[in-house]
Amino acid sequence: MKKNEIDYTLYLCTDRGLMSTDTLEEAVEQAVQGGCTVVQLREKDCTSLEFYETARSIRKITDRYKVPLIINDRVDIALAVDADGVHVGQSDLPASVVRRILGPDKIIGVSAGTLAEALQAEAEGADYLGVGAMYATSTKEDADVTTIEELKEIRKAVGIPIVVIGGINKNTLENFKGYGIDGLAVVSAVIAADDIKAAAGELVSMFRS
Repeated sequence: MKKNEIDYTLYLCTDRGLMSTDTLEEAVEQAVQGGCTVVQLREKDCTSLEFYETARSIRKITDRYKVPLIINDRVDIALAVDADGVHVGQSDLPASVVRRILGPDKIIGVSAGTLAEALQAEAEGADYLGVGAMYATSTKEDADVTTIEELKEIRKAVGIPIVVIGGINKNTLENFKGYGIDGLAVVSAVIAADDIKAAAGELVSMFRS
């Protein structure tokens, strides 16, 4: 899949601690069946070997459904499983360094909470931005909240796709319509749902309507 063809509508960030299924593989498969268009594998509390093995397993699912697999933080894991890309935060490797390692064809996403961070990420070669946290969220308790005004400034200033993250669910997504964002990055709104497939489908439908 070419980078400029990526559909960012519903961007799933995994979280084992929140998933309603027995396995991460089940959660991811149900999410993409429901309409998730990108999967970011986020593994904070495991060994490198466990992360690698999980990434290989999830890669088989994303390949089957032709959905991009993005690895959170770990450039080495992304290379090891030939993932579609990497997402980095402000305390991770700079996007310019990640680009040198991964080459021109992989997807690089960067978390940005301010206009300055967004402009720097784009200048360093980011393919998309994860902007937020838009609301306080239990999945990232140390994150600063980004205002709607800041989001609007970022959208005006950068030409790359933007997904909003942080407290995004069916009750808050309406607040982002009309601002030119490209998608919703979700965690608990999908992965913690009793019916993951239905939850994903509902969010996709609401965003696209």
